[in-house]
Order: sequence, then C-alpha cells, then structure tokens
Amino acid sequence: MTDPRLDHLVYAVPDLLGGVADFAERTGVAPAVGGRHPGGTANYLVGFGESSYLEIIGPDPEAAAGLQRPIFDLATLSEPRLITWAVRSADLDKSVRQAREQGYDPGDIEPLSRRTPDGTLLEWRLTRREDPEPVQPVPFLIDWGGTTRPAGLPRLGLSAFGAVHPEPGALRRDLAALGVELDVTEGPEIALRAVLDTPLGPVTLT
Repeated sequence: MTDPRLDHLVYAVPDLLGGVADFAERTGVAPAVGGRHPGGTANYLVGFGESSYLEIIGPDPEAAAGLQRPIFDLATLSEPRLITWAVRSADLDKSVRQAREQGYDPGDIEPLSRRTPDGTLLEWRLTRREDPEPVQPVPFLIDWGGTTRPAGLPRLGLSAFGAVHPEPGALRRDLAALGVELDVTEGPEIALRAVLDTPLGPVTLT
C-alpha cells in the first residue's frame, strides 16, 4: 500500500555521479539532473508519475571541499541507501500541531531551496526531526507552497514500498499520528524497501 500523499523517496549515495550511473545501469532509466542545494548536496530525479518521484541525493561534486551538508548526514554513508521519504501537506503548521496532539513530534518546520539547471529557484518548507537512526521510516512532511514541484521527469513504476522495523506497533502508532499509510513488517533492523518497475524488470532499493 502506497500512501496517496507520497511526494518522494530519498535514495542517498556517497558518490552522486557514480550512484546515478549505477542506478541507470540497473534500471535502464537515466535520472534527470535536479539541482544543487545550499550546503553541499545535489540531486537527480526519476518520476513515478505526475505526483511522486525518487530523489537520488549525494555530495555535490562541484561544491567546495569541507562544505557542510545539513540536509542529510552523508559524511558517514558508505553505500547507497533508501533513507527516508516525504508526504505532502497542504497545511504544514496544522499537520505538525495535530501530530503532536497525537503523541508524535515531526520536528520543526524549516524553509529550503535549490536552483534547477536553468537557474530557477525552487522553494519549499519541510519538517526536520532530530533522530540518530540512519534510516527514517516515518516520513517528513513537505509543503511546496507556490513552487512548481519537479515535473517532466523520466519515469518508472513504484510497485511496492514499505518498512521493516523491530517494533512494528510503535512505528504504526507514529505513522497513524501523521495519518500516513505504509506497509510495515517486523525485522531485526530498521529499513525502507521500494520495488521499482523498470524496463529491465523489478529492481529493489533498500
């Protein structure tokens, strides 16, 4: 079951260009250049349809050495990993307030931005929760406001998406506080798993 408010999945790679090349080889789909974020990351994108997409994010190969990377902690990442996901909220402040009333704190709301290759500035707001776990099975919330979200992307299908968690009940409670739907199974380590429908057959990202 995929939540209808799914905005995007985040697939982090330690080497952006190498990770994108590997993804294209595995799937037969070449991701499109997304853009560069202030802080030293950049991304490539592949659409799942009109309303959701996969973001491949990694250190910006053109960024100055030592530049901080505040969006996701890529400093210790040694291999590609599906690390988190986002759901859309039409009223971010209300969504955060309601989640807190239900016992889950999504974190503070922060503004972010990046420029597309043609120089267009994209701006949005999202929630950021401090959590030491390398994989975040509870999604962050995103509001694109008046910005046009990524469109016209190369596409593949998303046939399955879910999470593995050692305490499924606890995860389901947090998801319910956000009103989010996700398939959850029990396992020894926290993980996200997406099965992509590609021209070369099913490809699993974890």
